[in-house]
Amino acid sequence: MRHSTPLPIDSSDKPVIWTVSVSRLAELFRDITLEYDNFATIEPINLGFDEAARHIRERLATERCDAVISAGSNAAYLKGRLSVPVVIAKASGFDVMQALARARRVSERIGVVSYQSPMAELAEFSATFGHDIVQRTYVTEEDARAQINDLKAAGVKAIVGAGLITDLAEEAGLTGVFVYSAASIRQAFDDALEIARLSSWEASRARARGGNAGDTLRAKHGLNDLKGESPAMEKLRQAVVLYAKSPATVLIQAETGCGKELVAQAIHRESPRTLGANRPFVAVNCGAIAESLLESELFGHEEGAFTGARRGGHAGLFEAANRGTLFLDEIGEMPLALQTRLLRVLEEREVVRVGGTRPIPVNVRIISATHCDLEQRVREGRFRADLFYRLAVLRLSLPPLRERRDDIALLAEWSLKNALAALGARPHPNLHAEIQACAPLLLRYGWPGNVRELRNLCERLALFLAAEPLQALTPGFVLGVAPELGAVAAVQANMPAPAARETATQVLARFGGRRDAAADYLGISRTTLWRRLRDEAGG
Repeated sequence: MRHSTPLPIDSSDKPVIWTVSVSRLAELFRDITLEYDNFATIEPINLGFDEAARHIRERLATERCDAVISAGSNAAYLKGRLSVPVVIAKASGFDVMQALARARRVSERIGVVSYQSPMAELAEFSATFGHDIVQRTYVTEEDARAQINDLKAAGVKAIVGAGLITDLAEEAGLTGVFVYSAASIRQAFDDALEIARLSSWEASRARARGGNAGDTLRAKHGLNDLKGESPAMEKLRQAVVLYAKSPATVLIQAETGCGKELVAQAIHRESPRTLGANRPFVAVNCGAIAESLLESELFGHEEGAFTGARRGGHAGLFEAANRGTLFLDEIGEMPLALQTRLLRVLEEREVVRVGGTRPIPVNVRIISATHCDLEQRVREGRFRADLFYRLAVLRLSLPPLRERRDDIALLAEWSLKNALAALGARPHPNLHAEIQACAPLLLRYGWPGNVRELRNLCERLALFLAAEPLQALTPGFVLGVAPELGAVAAVQANMPAPAARETATQVLARFGGRRDAAADYLGISRTTLWRRLRDEAGG
């Protein structure tokens, strides 16, 4: 179900949207484009990764573009390299279920290959419904090809994934099942139109003030954007303020979706002026770029350094972040050869471009982040120990959402209000009470995608609420829009009677007095667990 389609607008005021794809997704983009001709000027760019980024940057020097739509690894690569907003087309849970159903007609054993992170909910789905699903992740095309060959050797005959994956699967003689649906792509187009509308509004306001519409090298988020009232979040905000006072390196460790870049930006924004609060903030995802391209992106290159090198050379991200902060996301994915170069830059405080000999002085504060256990990678020889200790002078561990359940309802209400505002819709006057009524449902869920998953869910709910303004936010309505939340409830409903009747005191004893574990088992917050224990004790 989609929210109402915007009215056609005059061609001179139409948003300009470019779609970027090199796979079969381009065909879906092309088909959906026909539906949006009256609402935007849409142009396909059939390039990928560095070629697409360079092409778009060059055109932006003389042309206008309000938003770029892409998907998968291509979108992740473009996200941090363009000054224009990049809308990432995402497959919904329903898309995945439909793709699995199609794959199962071909093979009892199904492979699912996703970019960077596995789909955590699929493991539970596979166990619940008895499907034989094998998951793999990839970063580069070579990595994807290796994963598919591995699945083929294991007897898998059908592979579910994005365009690159299905192309490679069919190249290997397997059945490739494309995961994106037309509905998901329409959603990306709708989001791009909304972003274009908001950007136009912001630009108008900036022109009215006589200012600039934005600076792509500035941190957009600060301490106030770290939402939550739990002790864990209060402790995190205190650490951000403390760490911001130091020029030392910071290593942020957290699961996917916990807001690592948000915290990095807050540290940058809270820094005194001499440490870069008003200086550039540059971010790069080390796991989203091939090794040869990552070296050029970080350190820059001289003219003629390699085939396709930019005429006149190109300054790298270290130079762009000079006197500011460079945020290295997914640092654990950096190849060993580049780890050596990075260590040298940190020690010498100077960078030498690819194909060059002249050292260029740089003064950059490094904040890095990872979702993996870097110390384990050091023991395995996959990450340099000397670089690890150089990057981890200060360390931050972000709590996953399941460990701060008292924040879930608050975050849901805040995210839903923002999502409704972005759609031009007003929240119900009794939204707070409605969120509280849905809180037990939200608290039972494990949130493997953390805050990002919660925010995405609220965006999905907002679309339905904006389309049906009289619809109340009830648990039944939420389950209808997000059936994945019901999986945990269904499992609990099917528990044996004795286990279902266990008291909070008995559960706490079973877990040796560990309240976190007992609360997780019961699917409630620690505060609710404390209340139950108090009630059972008659206090």
